[in-house]
Amino acid sequence: MMNNLLAVVIFLAIRWLSVFFVNTWFVPDEYWQSLEVAHKLVYGYGYLTWEWTHGIRSYIHPLIIALFYKFFNLIQLDSAQLLILLPRFLQATLSTYSDYCFWKWCGKTKWSMFCIGSSWFWFYTGSRTLINTLETNLTIIALSKFSFKENSSLKFLWIVGLVCALRPTGALVWIPLCLYNILSNGKSLKEVLTKYILIGLAVFGASVAIDSAAHGSLLISQWEFLKMNVLNNVGVWYGTHPWHWYLSQGIPAILGIQILPFIIAVVHILKNRRNYPEELILLGTVCFVTAIYSCLGHKEFRFLLPVLPIMLKISAQYLSNWSRKASDAIVWVVAIVILIGNVVPAVYWGRVHQKGTLEVMQPLRDLALKDPKDASILFLMPCHSTPLYSHLHVNVTARFLTCNPNLNNVDGYVDEADYFYKSPSTWMRNNYPPSKRLPKYIVAFDNLETSISDVLSRYKPISRVQHTYGVTPGDDRVGKYVVVHELLKSHIDNTRDV
Repeated sequence: MMNNLLAVVIFLAIRWLSVFFVNTWFVPDEYWQSLEVAHKLVYGYGYLTWEWTHGIRSYIHPLIIALFYKFFNLIQLDSAQLLILLPRFLQATLSTYSDYCFWKWCGKTKWSMFCIGSSWFWFYTGSRTLINTLETNLTIIALSKFSFKENSSLKFLWIVGLVCALRPTGALVWIPLCLYNILSNGKSLKEVLTKYILIGLAVFGASVAIDSAAHGSLLISQWEFLKMNVLNNVGVWYGTHPWHWYLSQGIPAILGIQILPFIIAVVHILKNRRNYPEELILLGTVCFVTAIYSCLGHKEFRFLLPVLPIMLKISAQYLSNWSRKASDAIVWVVAIVILIGNVVPAVYWGRVHQKGTLEVMQPLRDLALKDPKDASILFLMPCHSTPLYSHLHVNVTARFLTCNPNLNNVDGYVDEADYFYKSPSTWMRNNYPPSKRLPKYIVAFDNLETSISDVLSRYKPISRVQHTYGVTPGDDRVGKYVVVHELLKSHIDNTRDV
């Protein structure tokens, strides 16, 4: 049996490696719902998206990051590079602890360490500053404290309460588990419900107090979140998917090659239901979460992160039982195949695909530092394609195309990004008339250059960064390169027709 310290060292090495290795863009929330908010709180400049002005996000997560920002600001060590890497190291360290809890939860088996340690999607997301990553960390820790036995401790509820405060949809994992816990705990129903209510009220009250103080007025972010995302279904503004998407694409993608042992394990559990009561409940939890999410139009891979460890546990338990009967040679072959099957997507998605929108922030920061008063930047890209002030760390004038949903139910509403891509030249004429000075720098994908060639004739390309080797099918707004254009000196002080 592996000792605890060695397990922690292995997990820490994997998660800290991902901080340096994973340098690609995944989703905007990694920055705009965490780092950008924290930067605004500490330094007073930045951009808050509509989610924050409408109060549908909890300030707990960005406040944690802001505390570290403030500390290093006070000791004058808050360089841009530190502000970028520090939150990722903190997240990776928390993921290390949740990995350790996962390993303990699974009985400290080698296969459980292998499954969580080799998972390509967890390697890809485990050090990202996504609220979904934090939600998954806390879910794993709470699961390790949850017990199917009678008279079990309810300490896990404090963590569950925090999960729900951070992201109300985190409750989906715990609805079936908590119902089971309430009905089979062994204690009186009144005693159990009393503890549930008291712990829930304590966490909820603290959350409301923190969010209200940060927002400046009474705010129940959980209610605003549910009202906006469930009652108003605002998520469909950012795309819709068929009901089967999580089954046909979501789960296969995040599990990768490990979907094979998972499917075999599920079949084995269903055939021998009486021998696996706890596994059936966990499997039912995965089905419940997937079914609820499938009812919503807008779907994303990251929404499934909290059930990934449950699926990995089911796979690891089956592989542990199977390996006792199989020969060592076969076990090694299977382990190597699984490892290679995870390494390939981890390398491509973590190192190659969609890296340009992050890499371009370094030359932009250098340009901004040279002349912060004059370094105005215009991002002509799909909204939130890059981070902003959390990576620039310079208070320069910056503008990007917004894609706010139709919150006021305006007839014929078109968001700014859609309006721009319908006619880039028209948008430029309307927003930069002859009397208005052009931005000093324009950042755009290479495939946009022909659409605004009249404007770019006044610019020169000064930086060209590889973004990806393959463009997403059907997405003609994203190119293979990110290009920075600088306004020619002859046009800096001149007005012009666009």
